[in-house]
Amino acid sequence: MSRRLDLDNHHHSLNEIIKILDAMKMLAYMETHKLGAFLDTQHQALDAISSAANDFLSFYPGAQLKESEVFPVYLLIGSERGFCGDFNQELVNYIEQVLTIPSNVKPTLITVGRKLYNLMQYDGHVYAQIEGPNVVEEVPNVLEQTVQLLTKIQREQPLMSLYSVYHSGEQGIITKKLLPPFQQKDQQPANFPYPPELNLPPADFLLKVAEQFLFTALHEIVYTSLLEENHNRIMHLEGAVKHLETKADELTQQCHILRREEITEEIEVILLNASSFDDFPIG
Repeated sequence: MSRRLDLDNHHHSLNEIIKILDAMKMLAYMETHKLGAFLDTQHQALDAISSAANDFLSFYPGAQLKESEVFPVYLLIGSERGFCGDFNQELVNYIEQVLTIPSNVKPTLITVGRKLYNLMQYDGHVYAQIEGPNVVEEVPNVLEQTVQLLTKIQREQPLMSLYSVYHSGEQGIITKKLLPPFQQKDQQPANFPYPPELNLPPADFLLKVAEQFLFTALHEIVYTSLLEENHNRIMHLEGAVKHLETKADELTQQCHILRREEITEEIEVILLNASSFDDFPIG
């Protein structure tokens, strides 16, 4: 009896865990829907800014920001929470095995997400760690901290270049250059017959556009990474739930077997008692 009760208790605990994981999976699923809507807007905004910058540079190529690799900064977008499989370990593997950094350059790494930082905290190139977003509503606060940190670095290192390394969906993990922006090897032809009328010097105007580009691009990157994180979380939780459901089914079968054995023992005791009663002398 005690063995079956233990199995019953274990089975009940597994069912409670399954309910919790199902709830987490549903929350992750809802988050992907919100992020999808946000990303559509960011894609459109980024395309509009890039198009405007390209049109501007077709008339003012001399205003283009100079490219520099003197002080490269890599913004690594990981996860704040777990239950997302190898999401963060894949980033670490990419950084160690794929990311190409000139041997004469010392990179500066910024990690976003506590789980990623835990894997890289002993890397001497890690300059700072920023807490990552758990949900889409936390992204603006994360980016505000990120921009403040990048501004601080740029004041100290004016020749800073900025890259982001993140999960991008079907393309896998990619490296995207953010600063300086609008680097084109071939000058694009002008889409308009006349240059735009400016209230600022061309170089100052492009700096303002670059600020808008960076802020919009960071939103797009973090939203994309968070979307992939939740996709990973859904798959990871589905695998965990299936495993626990299989284990719960096995426990159910064991409970049934033990219950049948208990019933058999009870019947044997009843029959034995009945036999003893029949053998008892009457009168």
